[in-house]
Amino acid sequence: MNFTVSPFFVNRLPLRSFFIFLYFLLSSFSVCSQDTGDVDPSQLSTDKNLAAVKVEGTTLFYVKGISAYPAQLRASTISQRIRKAAAITSIPVDSVNVTSNDDHMQIYAGKEFIMNVYQADAEVEGVNIAILTEVIKTKVKEAIRVYRYERTPSFIRAAVWHALVAFLVTIAALIIFSWLSRRLKKAVKAWIHGKSDLIEKISFRLIHPDQLIDALRGWYRLIRTIMILVIILIGIEYMMALFPWTKSAAAYILQLFLDPLQQMGRGVLNYLPKFFFLVVIYFITRFILNLLKLFFNGLQNGAIEIHNFYSEWAMPAYQIIRFLIIVLAVVMAFPYIPFSDTSAFQGISVFLGLILSLGSSSFVSNIIAGYSLTFRRAFKIGDRILVNDTIGTVETQTLMVTRLRSVKNEEIVIPNSNLINTTVLNYSKKSQDPGVILHTTVGIGYETPWRQVDSMLKLAAERTEGLLKEPAPFVLKRALGDFAITYEINVYCNDPSRILHYYSLLHQNILDVFNEYNVQIMTPNYVLDPESPKVVAKANWNMPPASEITITSKSKGPEKI
Repeated sequence: MNFTVSPFFVNRLPLRSFFIFLYFLLSSFSVCSQDTGDVDPSQLSTDKNLAAVKVEGTTLFYVKGISAYPAQLRASTISQRIRKAAAITSIPVDSVNVTSNDDHMQIYAGKEFIMNVYQADAEVEGVNIAILTEVIKTKVKEAIRVYRYERTPSFIRAAVWHALVAFLVTIAALIIFSWLSRRLKKAVKAWIHGKSDLIEKISFRLIHPDQLIDALRGWYRLIRTIMILVIILIGIEYMMALFPWTKSAAAYILQLFLDPLQQMGRGVLNYLPKFFFLVVIYFITRFILNLLKLFFNGLQNGAIEIHNFYSEWAMPAYQIIRFLIIVLAVVMAFPYIPFSDTSAFQGISVFLGLILSLGSSSFVSNIIAGYSLTFRRAFKIGDRILVNDTIGTVETQTLMVTRLRSVKNEEIVIPNSNLINTTVLNYSKKSQDPGVILHTTVGIGYETPWRQVDSMLKLAAERTEGLLKEPAPFVLKRALGDFAITYEINVYCNDPSRILHYYSLLHQNILDVFNEYNVQIMTPNYVLDPESPKVVAKANWNMPPASEITITSKSKGPEKI
């Protein structure tokens, strides 16, 4: 029996397999081209009431189903009938004919029944039932002709030779690709080492060439593995497509990999308008933020002045406004983010929001406290402050914590939420106008004239180096106690960083002056008058180890101890 086969099924070009990925691009961009048909094929394939009639992996046409007889079952039955008729070689190809009934038309191959064509099938295609029946008849005849031709010995021998050549080509492609990938790897590695100075300069020496090579090695392995799999799959698909028994499997494998790519391509094309909207939002937001940064930089540097707006407020205010603008931009862009309208994405968003709200209460309170401290102007960098019982110099102030350096060179980290609820004593705020006042108290008995005590305290303050002479020191009588009067000496100081040192000197001079004038300090407690005043004689002020004294030895003469 002689067969006439179209050139498409006879001439299989080896280059076909290398262009299978063009199907992804062509099928994706086809959604943007003008379609003159009444029915979108992509909709047909996804319609639940339609199913494709396939023979050896090739789609012939689509049929419609009903609830009692689903389209998929009907299409599968028709496919089996076509293959059965094609397998009976005694049935001539030209014996495919059409008979007409009252409400439908029937197609036979000889005496073998193939299918019924109903008016509903014609309505789906948008054509007359007679025309649709003739089209289906032609496709059935072609399918039978191809089915028989592909099982002839000459075709099988040619397919074996093509498969052998394809196998060798696949092996050669793998060898060539491996060689090229190794050469490329060496070239990239040599180029990175050649640009090592430039890479370290651009990255501020954070990235070493060896680190960059290690990072690229993972991507190289991934891409290399993917390319090897692609080459192998192309070879396998081509070789399986050569034989009629494996052609359906080859089409299934090809579709298995191309369908996701096609869906991805169609999704990317459909998402382009939303993507451009996001790009516009991004650039507008960035432009506004750049303008705001220039404005607040001017406020910080003093180039722009606003009444009652301090320069240290500039950057915190910019950060607050920047945060609000970014939040507004995210709210506007959220509906255009991929998968944002899915329940899974919304569920994850709610879950993350719940975690942040439960676990970040202290985090948020510290940030709010940090901004509050900035706008309250309680202190600034370099100020000497007292927080609870801790004295230190402010070194850094962030949104979360404030770091102090104590007089013992210790770093003290205080959360801002603690500072906002604590009294902060700032020694540096008024240290220059007119100065911070150092004060200390002593308890002196009633038998000592208060004018003498005032003079002695002022004399001690005058002897203390580093304290200001103007404004002049002054003495307050803080309390008239049961056994003593509490005097308080107040002295001005313009260097709060040395407050503890000045206090030590002041206390030292007070002790010296009161001992010098034979006045007893009765603080902190008094029981009864001693037989002699509790003072240190001036001759004993320099007792060892305060200084060396000279004694006379009868046997050795003067000796230092």
